[in-house]
Parts: sequence; structure tokens; C-alpha cells
Amino acid sequence: MMNIEDIKGDLRYLTLLSERFPNSKAVITELINLRAILSLPKGTEHFVSDLHGESSAFIHTIKNASGVIRHKIDDLFEAMSETEKRALCALIYYPDERIELVQRSFAEHIDGLNEGIGEFSIEDWYRIRLHQVVVVARAVTIKYSRSKVRKMLPKDYAYIIDELLHESNIESDRAVYYNAIIDTIINLGCAEKLITAICYLIHGFTIDTLHVVGDIFDRGSGAAKIPDVLSTLHDYDIQWGNHDIEWMGAMAGNPALIATVLRVSIRYANIETLEEGYGINLLPLANFAMETYHDDPCEVFQTKDFENNPRLTRSAALMAKMHKAISIIQFKLEGQTILRHPEWGMNDRLLLDKIDKQHGTIRIGGQDYPLMDTNLPTLSETEPYRLSAEEQELMTQLARSFRKSEKMQKHLHLLYQHGSMFLVRNGFLLYHAAIPLNEDGSFTEVDVCGKRVSGRQLMERTDEVVRMAYYGNGKEKANALDYMLYLWEGPYSPLYNKDKMTTLERYFVEDEDLWKEKKGAYYTLANEKETCVRILQEFGMNAETGRIINGHIPVRTIEGESPIRAEGKRFVIDGGFSKPYQKKTGIAGYTLIYNSHGIQLVEHESFESREQAILSGSDIHSRTLLQDFSEHRIHIRDTDRGRELQAQVDNLEHLLTAYETGLIKENL
Repeated sequence: MMNIEDIKGDLRYLTLLSERFPNSKAVITELINLRAILSLPKGTEHFVSDLHGESSAFIHTIKNASGVIRHKIDDLFEAMSETEKRALCALIYYPDERIELVQRSFAEHIDGLNEGIGEFSIEDWYRIRLHQVVVVARAVTIKYSRSKVRKMLPKDYAYIIDELLHESNIESDRAVYYNAIIDTIINLGCAEKLITAICYLIHGFTIDTLHVVGDIFDRGSGAAKIPDVLSTLHDYDIQWGNHDIEWMGAMAGNPALIATVLRVSIRYANIETLEEGYGINLLPLANFAMETYHDDPCEVFQTKDFENNPRLTRSAALMAKMHKAISIIQFKLEGQTILRHPEWGMNDRLLLDKIDKQHGTIRIGGQDYPLMDTNLPTLSETEPYRLSAEEQELMTQLARSFRKSEKMQKHLHLLYQHGSMFLVRNGFLLYHAAIPLNEDGSFTEVDVCGKRVSGRQLMERTDEVVRMAYYGNGKEKANALDYMLYLWEGPYSPLYNKDKMTTLERYFVEDEDLWKEKKGAYYTLANEKETCVRILQEFGMNAETGRIINGHIPVRTIEGESPIRAEGKRFVIDGGFSKPYQKKTGIAGYTLIYNSHGIQLVEHESFESREQAILSGSDIHSRTLLQDFSEHRIHIRDTDRGRELQAQVDNLEHLLTAYETGLIKENL
């Protein structure tokens, strides 16, 4: 029995709600709708991490839904041959490209695609494939409400697709109707567009929500393509990683991070993202490097994997010079920033002033080490962190190029709009790297732009500061923009959490002991269930059922490491999307899938190529590592969204009572 007094207390809100639902009939209709939605199975969530610019592998993973579509086809078409299944998969993944190849094959009477050319006509092929993709579409949309499916239908073909999805060809009378629709579509020359539309519909419903647990940028050449792909999805979110923050800081105007982005891109022979993806003009850097280091071989600055990147138009010698030039600038700008912020406790990273150019040495930890490169013409002995006039002019030009890149600014906005430091969703706690911990397992207190915070407050405050760096103004914005550098390399940054970043030592000192970067206590303690329980409780989560999802640290499966940690309380899903990491991991990425049946952790093999996927139906082969099925089907009412909908149901029931008791007058 509803408490009338409670309803009277909510009367102001209910009066506002009555403007949308003006009478009992409207309320009842909405209640029926919401209660029905609550009873539906939950949508499928996919979790990926550490994409690192590998756009081709990422896009294919989205298109094949981490192997889910192939499993659907196996279940739906048991009698179909392997060749036929591969062909159907290729069509669903890449409908535009595959149809174009099929049309060309029929026109030229060449059956290199194993599509039965010569046995039947292109019209027959359209008919067969239309039936097949409709069957798959029915299977992936069946657990969603018709209203949600209709909202996702393309406008031009919404009515036809709706009819096909909800028609049964079992009864002979309806079969005639169904086949008449198919025949008319083919006769009108619309089959190609309709097949394509249905395939994209399958993509949209196979992944209901995508969670990217950090690091879209660096390493691979396709980072600029990934935000564009994300923007086509109807529901996605990003938990910022350290490489995302590096790029976001650069996009927002932090000069030290602009230099860092350039250095990392050149180091890994990946200037395609900058030049082709974002239109950044690197000619000023090339000219400066040639003038400054024209007779310098820059041996220690040779670009990695240069020979494996056929798209590079510059010589290896020029790239090494550019690499050295921007590295020296980066070290200077980092030093300037650290000097402005003694509260960071990073004075041990001020190393340029420890260089003795006369003797060719650098003093680190009270000991002198010989420099592997002693040609430092822009380094002032009296003001080592000051940019030369030429370096300053170069950075002004580069900063302007970053600021004026429309695509870069568009992607920066997307990263802010859909990104955050952490996310709590449906019993999962998502963050990229770490929650800084002391050795005893307590939460480390960190100074974040004047506020000392730890645990959840640290993540919330950091999120605020990251947004200040873009949306703020004045001194507050300037300090926040500086702090983006700390988040990239600071010892207690939740996106890094190592004692130091030894970039300079790796370039200039041969002794590899100086290259070591000691990980924070989190990376060890978080492998214990007790620690994960404490973290989950800190974020207000159910410690019994909650789980943590991280990326950041590649899982070396080749050495026997497991992504499942802390007795199943924590998943580390950095499996090596990035090809440079695959030698360490032995695999090519993970996807965690959470659907109405439970959790699956899927391990991927390396992706051959987009071209082969289209031509021959080659796929990313995936292996299921974990299947944690729920005893009961998980419905929308069991999710965070379900609890929001239930609150709406409660409010509508109160409104209905208010109408029935005359507390609010109906508008009939």
C-alpha cells in the first residue's frame, strides 16, 4: 500500500512529471513499456584496452564482436560448410567491400570468392544472402524491445527491415508475403543497400555498449581513425590511459606534452597519425633538425622499426635528427615544468643541469656516467632548461599546428565528452592503471593541484583537474595543464605510478641499471584478493560481487601470466593489441564480454589484414579463457540502467496514485 503522505511530499516533482504524462492512460502505457523493458535480457557489454593505434585490428574486433558473430553463425547454420560460413562472415563484417567484389566476380564470371558464381545468378546470390543476414539479425535483436530496434533502423529501409525481422516464413501464407518482399527488393535494385543496412544493424546490436579501458594513442599508425569509429557507436565510454592523457595534454596546449607526442611518434616511426591523421606540419621540425644536427649521425636516436614502415617518405638519417631535436626540447620543457612545481617532488628528474659538456658526462645519484651522445649544441651550460630562440620559434609553430587541427580538436572534445578517470558500471570498477597504494596497502595521499587526496577522492580530483586543463581559465587552467605532465610521468600518478620515467637515461647512458623504473606497490598488492576488496569498498561497491578491470601492463601469457588476478576479483585485459607488444604477450589482445548469461574473457590471435578478411573471410581467431555464467539469466532490472528505470516506475506509480486520489488533476 502506497503511503499517501510520501506522495504528498513528492507533489511538486509529480506535478512536473504530469506535464509529460497528463493522465492515467498515459501513465499506464508508460508503466507497461518500462516493466516490459525491465524483463528483457541485458545488452552485451564489451571491454577492451590498450588499442595503441592498431585501428585495423580494433575495427575488425568491433565488426566481428570478438568472435560472437561467428559463434552465432555456427549455431544458426549448422549444416553450412566452413567456406560458406567464412563468406557470410566476410559479408557481415565488410558489406560494402564484399558486395563490390561479388558484383565484379559475377560480371567477370570469375569465382575466386567461393560464392557459387556459375551455379546461379547475382539475383540468386542476393536472395540467399538476404535470407541469411535477416536470420542473423533476428538472432541478435531478439532480446531487445521492438521500440529500441526501430530506433536503430536506418530511415530509408526502416519499414522493410522491421517487416523482415518480425515475419515468420514457417506458415505458407506468410512465406509468400515474406518472399514477395525479398523479390521486390531485388527487382527494384535495392538488395545491395538493404543487405548493407542489415549488416550494420547486426554490428550495432551485437555490441550494446563498448568500454575502452584506456590508451587509444601511440605505437600504431591508426590512432586518428579510432575516435571516428567510436563516434559511430550508439553507446561507448573511455577510461583515460596515460597515453590518452599525453595526447590530450598536447592537444590542449601543454608544450612539454606536444614535444613528447612528437618524440614518441618519431621514435616508433609513426608520424602517419600526426601528418595524415591530424594534418600536423612537421616540416619546421625537419628543417630545424637538419640545420642543427646536419653533420651529426644521431646514432642513439635511430628510429625503431623504420625498415618495417614502407609509408615513411623521409630518410632514416633525417628521422634520427628530428628525433634528437625534439627529445632535447622535451627534456628542457619538462625541466621548466618541474621547476614550477616543487610540490611534485620530482627534482630528481632535473638532469640537464647535471651534464658536463666539457667532460662528456652526466652526474646521476652522485656518480658520473659517460654520455653516449655528446653533441648538444642547443644546451646552455648556464641555463640548461631554456629553449634557444630557434627552439622557441619551432615550438610556437608546432603548438599552432596542434591548435588549428580541426580533427585533433574534435577528437579532444570526444575524449572529454565520453571519457573519465574511472567508471563504476554493473558491478565493474574500470580504470586504466592504478590506485596508488602504500606498502602496507593503505591508499597513498597525493597532492593534486593544492588538494591532498587518496583512493576514490584521488581519482575524482584528478578527473576535475583534467577537465580544468581544457575548460578552465586563468592560473587554474595553467596549473591543471601543467599537471597533465605529472599524470603522464609522475610517481604517484594513477595513470603511471612508477618511481620515475627514465627516458633521458635510456638515450644517453649505457648502464641499464639506470633505466629501471620501479613500479608502485599497487602493481603487486592488487594481485591479492584482500586489496581488491578494499578498493571495491572504497568506491562504494559490493565487495562480494564486484570486479576490477585494468589495462596498462601487458599480460605476458607467453611466460605463463594470467589476466585473471586476485582470485577472479581483477582482470588485466592488456593483451597486446599493439604489434610491438605481441612479442612480450604472445597474443594480440583480450576482450571481456558481459552479456545476459554472464562473463566471458576472450583471447585473440594476431589479425592478418583487412584486405584478407574481405577477400577470403580470414578472421581473428579467438579463444575463450573464462566462462563465468550466472545461475539465472541477467535482465535489465539487474543492471544500473534497470535501477534507473525502476526509479522511473516508482515515480509513475506515485503519479498514478495522485491521479486516482485527486491530488493531481488529470488532463483528459
